[in-house]
Amino acid sequence: MNSIRSITMNLLASVCILASVTAASAARIEGQTFDEHIRLADAELVLNGVGMRGVLWIKGYVAGLYLAQKGSTPEKVLAVKGAKRIQMKMLLDVEAKEFSKAFNVGIRRNSSEVENAVLKERIDQFDHVIELIGKVNKGDVVNLDFMPGRGLVLTVNGVVKGQPIPGEDLYAGILKIFIGEQPVDKKLKAGLLGGVPA
Repeated sequence: MNSIRSITMNLLASVCILASVTAASAARIEGQTFDEHIRLADAELVLNGVGMRGVLWIKGYVAGLYLAQKGSTPEKVLAVKGAKRIQMKMLLDVEAKEFSKAFNVGIRRNSSEVENAVLKERIDQFDHVIELIGKVNKGDVVNLDFMPGRGLVLTVNGVVKGQPIPGEDLYAGILKIFIGEQPVDKKLKAGLLGGVPA
C-alpha cells in the first residue's frame, strides 16, 4: 500500500513539475503567445516581459521584449548589449502612416533635441520602410530587431521590409518609445520591464 502511495505521489509530483515547465516556456496575453526564448543573429534571447497597448476599450497590440539578459529598469534594458527584439502582435488594423506617426512622436518625446537631430536622417529612412508595408492588419506579427553589425531590421510576418538601418542609438530611441520616461503606454512599459502584463 505504501509503495502504491509512493508511486502515486511521485507521479503527481512529476505532473506538477511538467506543468510548471510548460507554463514557464511561454507567456500569454490577450490570447497571444510569446516564447520564453528565441534565437536572433546567432544569439539566444530571453523574454523580458509582455504587455498591451490600449486606449480605453480599444486594444491596439500586445508586445514582447527580448534581450540577451533580463533588465527590470529602462537603464538596465538600454545597457544590455547584443541582439534585441520588440515583437508586436496586432489586435486591429493600422494604416502605415499612423504607425509611422506614432513612432516619430514616441522618439521625439523621449529623446533630446541633439539626439533627435542626430537620428533625423535615419528616422526618415525608417519612415520609408514603414511606408513599404502600406498597412498592418489584425493578426500580423511585426518584429523590430536590432542585429549587431546590421542595425534595425523590420519584419512583418517573417518578411523583411526595406534595408537595415544602422546604429545602436537609433534602436535605443525605438526602445524608449516603449520604456522611456514618456512611454506610449505606462502599463505596456511596466509589462515589458517584467511587471504584471496589462
